[in-house]
Amino acid sequence: MSPENLALAAEPVIRAALREDMPFGDASCDAVVDGPRRAQVRLIAKQDGVICGLDVFERTFQLLDASAFFAADVQEGDGVRCGQDLGAVEGDVRALLSAERVALNFLQRMSGIATHARAMAALLDGTGIRLVDTRKTTPGLRVLEKEAVRVGGAGNHRFCLSDGVMLKDNHLDAAGGIMAAVAAARERAPFVRKVEVEVETLEQVAEAVEAGADIVMLDNMDRDAMAAAVRLIDGRAEVEVSGNVDERRVAELVDLGVDYVSSGALTHSSPILDLSLKHLRYL
Repeated sequence: MSPENLALAAEPVIRAALREDMPFGDASCDAVVDGPRRAQVRLIAKQDGVICGLDVFERTFQLLDASAFFAADVQEGDGVRCGQDLGAVEGDVRALLSAERVALNFLQRMSGIATHARAMAALLDGTGIRLVDTRKTTPGLRVLEKEAVRVGGAGNHRFCLSDGVMLKDNHLDAAGGIMAAVAAARERAPFVRKVEVEVETLEQVAEAVEAGADIVMLDNMDRDAMAAAVRLIDGRAEVEVSGNVDERRVAELVDLGVDYVSSGALTHSSPILDLSLKHLRYL
């Protein structure tokens, strides 16, 4: 996503987070600060990881003080070390105090996902397999979480239900089976969209290929079944593996000949990267 589009998407999310955190002002800040005064505070890494979300971090302060800025000593996607000084936020002390938690929450969350994504993607280096995310994201934060996946070195699957046709088990039940579901999708969906079918058995694999699916998703199959499925598909469709994919399982997939590995864990199970704002001083 371009920086401009990311900024547009992030703006209402940041505003909502600030409203949530200070609906009637900041009682602590108001108690100790009686007016505007320029100050600076340092961003410190408390863990090794990948930094992500610097523009969102800076923009959070700017919504409370338009003149605030982050003088970064790192760039988006850089690896950082525990104890490293990452730069300084400068602005009205009231904005620094009141936006601190929200800004850190965004930066820690996005950096944690980017760190996890980089570690998992590294397991597939040189294999030709692309690691991608899923729609298992935090409601309201999908754009930011998927951007963090991208910065970490993995790819994005669908952003939303409008992006593509993915026929999962309940869609197949609703349509009356794989053949009927794919036929309906071909008739009603725009021709520029691929049709993906989720399967759980080798019988379903054969039916999905016969129906003309563009992508066959092997859902929660064991390794032997996946290997058999790849042989059965034989290049007639792209192959995606999904279902409880973590670091251990990724390592088992490298020689199967699949095209994509999708992992909800990239977003729903990534821990934050611990960061802190310290050493506030007046300028």
